[in-house]
Amino acid sequence: MQIAKLPIAKLPVVKLPVVKLLVAAAAALLVGACNTTSLAEQRAADEARCRSYGFRTGTEAFAKCLLQVDLDRAAERRAVRYDYAYGFGPRGSHWGRGWW
Repeated sequence: MQIAKLPIAKLPVVKLPVVKLLVAAAAALLVGACNTTSLAEQRAADEARCRSYGFRTGTEAFAKCLLQVDLDRAAERRAVRYDYAYGFGPRGSHWGRGWW
């Protein structure tokens, strides 16, 4: 008994050179890095935020509001950096947030 050989359809093989793949990856990284705000843009956003709270530009209360916004941003950065899931941090188990 002989098995009949069926013709196998040849599909076109798409070859993507490694160089093109690396260029695409580099372009994606560059586009992702453009998502940062400059210090001037950040300052303008902070001033707009304090003005929206009702503070007037040039007053001591306005300066305190800007300081508080900056302190809140620094606290948020620290919280993101050191608040590890399930309490595991760089120093081992239960260094960050505990189970309780």
